[in-house]
Amino acid sequence: MAVYIDESKKLFTLSTAHTTYQMMVDKYGVLNHLYYGENIGQEDMSYLLDYGDCGFSGNIYEAENIRTYSMDTRPQEYSTCGVGDYRINSVSVVNPDGTDGVDLRYVSHRVSRGKYSIHGMPALYGDEKDADTLQIQLQDACTGLTVILYYSVWEDHDIITRCARLMNQGFGDMVLKKAMSMNLDLMHGDWDLMHFHGRHCMERQMERVPVIHGVMEIGSVRGASSHHHNPFVVLCQHETTEVAGFCYGIGLVYSGSFALQIEKDQMGQTRLNAGIHPERFAWSLRPGEEFYTPETVMTYSTKGFGKMTSNFHHTFREHLCRGKYKHERRPVLINNWEATYFDFDRDKILKIAEGAAELGVEMLVLDDGWFGKRESDVSGLGDWYVNTEKLKGGLKPVADGINQLGMKFGLWFEPEAISEDSDLYRQHPNWALQIPGRSDASLYVGAV
Repeated sequence: MAVYIDESKKLFTLSTAHTTYQMMVDKYGVLNHLYYGENIGQEDMSYLLDYGDCGFSGNIYEAENIRTYSMDTRPQEYSTCGVGDYRINSVSVVNPDGTDGVDLRYVSHRVSRGKYSIHGMPALYGDEKDADTLQIQLQDACTGLTVILYYSVWEDHDIITRCARLMNQGFGDMVLKKAMSMNLDLMHGDWDLMHFHGRHCMERQMERVPVIHGVMEIGSVRGASSHHHNPFVVLCQHETTEVAGFCYGIGLVYSGSFALQIEKDQMGQTRLNAGIHPERFAWSLRPGEEFYTPETVMTYSTKGFGKMTSNFHHTFREHLCRGKYKHERRPVLINNWEATYFDFDRDKILKIAEGAAELGVEMLVLDDGWFGKRESDVSGLGDWYVNTEKLKGGLKPVADGINQLGMKFGLWFEPEAISEDSDLYRQHPNWALQIPGRSDASLYVGAV
């Protein structure tokens, strides 16, 4: 079992082969983050919660005049708003009475073998021998908002996965304005932020910058994670290299709009939030309803970026990838895009295939332009029928010719977008004009 609990202290320790993650419920019911780093066994790290009087950081009511206790400086497992914590938060809710405060306190916990699942979203999978799961239930006693924090510990891989389940157990409708998957508060350390930005044809450009006092954010509001920012960041020491130094890797298993927010506060502490981007996010939560956040995957390495990368690679290979090619070698393929763009016919494609077959290439993928009236990137997208003027006799003669060379045949398509210059769009002329005063179809029609 990779989850250890000291019931008398309400101390929770998650242990992997080389790392320890620890949290504790304090006397006010707040779930504090204590430690994430190199494996220290079950050592109680609560002595790190040693704060002096910090002016202009208010106290919760229960703390009365204990001025060393403030949510504005306290390291937390799931940060909230409207309770005196002025840093970035994990959850924001419009309550039935119009207020937006959230005050989450510990209720209960549960440990189980195996991996939790998230309905309707991708996530790592595993059975009882692969992972152990800790669930911690928090609740706002005034509104009935309940949050269950899920932690699955992959002991052999030095991986911890997290998500949150938010439930309305009150008596009125709520609106989630922000519901992040995780919060990580690091009390100590002077960190660099590494992330991967980019653009079309120039994806995954690494950038490494010092974490500043204030808020830093990478993300996407495009409805997709996109090639402009990857939903993954690294916090590392200034000296960390590929083979040496400390680093935290945090990635979202999610392809929609996302945000990874980092803040260094007045105490020099660093907070990281990861989850769905709060911009244009609003989820109605009626009494009895629930909402799951996407999954985040975390790892910690004392041996630089190489060990961090290896942890992710092995875990994703074994517990995220599925299907035939999880372990099987994928075929070597060629596609015709750069060779032909939209200008091709059967003979040209088969000539490319003949040359590729001589080199041992195992598959040819017919790229953009085989369908509809598709002679450029502004027409035809959405008309998924073969252009028989370009490909006489359809796809079968092309596929048969490629198969006769001992190669497999693949086909490119892009189902998430359509062109205005397409039969499909002309059959539904009003679908992009549903917002009064809006005539800009590009709000709804994707561009290639």
